[in-house]
Amino acid sequence: MVTLTEASANRNIADWVRFFENADIPVLRQTARELAQLHAREEETGVRDITRVVINDPLMTFKVLAYANNHRSRHQLHDLAQVEQAIIMMGTSTFFEQIPTVPHVEDVLSQHASSLVDLLKLMVRAHRAGYFAAEFAAHLMDLRAEEVRVAASLYDFAEMLMWCFNPQAMNEISRRQAADKTLRSRVVQQEVLGFRIIDLQAELVRVFNLPSLLTDLMNEQRAYLPRARNVQLAVNLARHSADGWQNAALPDDYKDIAQLLHVDVTRAMHIVGAPSLSME
Repeated sequence: MVTLTEASANRNIADWVRFFENADIPVLRQTARELAQLHAREEETGVRDITRVVINDPLMTFKVLAYANNHRSRHQLHDLAQVEQAIIMMGTSTFFEQIPTVPHVEDVLSQHASSLVDLLKLMVRAHRAGYFAAEFAAHLMDLRAEEVRVAASLYDFAEMLMWCFNPQAMNEISRRQAADKTLRSRVVQQEVLGFRIIDLQAELVRVFNLPSLLTDLMNEQRAYLPRARNVQLAVNLARHSADGWQNAALPDDYKDIAQLLHVDVTRAMHIVGAPSLSME
């Protein structure tokens, strides 16, 4: 077992993975509150009621899929890549009994207000990415739209974990990038953390038995595949539109999305909810 102090000091992926294996992964306080309300009336609570709450919180989504895939029956041959499917397989009673809704993100970062703000922004962005991915999938008549929604919302889950448990280092990364806009994220992560977060994420996916499908959909190297392309474009759009629709990268996003969906740029902008050019 590796402590948080040791993981922070040793600056290597293996120690962070061992720490996360035993860590209490936090969730949003709102998630805990809504699930407590559903638990109080469990007899009339359906799987879809629970799913709607879980998918609003990327860290709770991570916990549900990790638990479900680590407790599959011998007869369950396929990975569980959808939240609703995972909850059906485990049952609502097991869900409420075995997946804790503590600690809360807001309490974990109570002494790090700026880090909490940055983490909440990242989680909102992840939820938006999931929404965009599901919209694209629906337009393409992808019968497994929920899988791309999950992949998009979990695209940055390792970064979320690092904000929760290593806020000082993450703040330093943000500070350096704010001072030098040309700094690539992975370069500064290597300098500050001792590794790239994308490499940590790949290892966490393996250790926590997250579905291999999600690994493929979150892999930039597979972006030539339509469903992986969907996830990548949804994540890009959520990132670039996080502070409004003025980002200089958005026109290229619209073109890429139009190509993916086989529509013109104006239609792509309408699909994602961007203001039309006449409104700008």
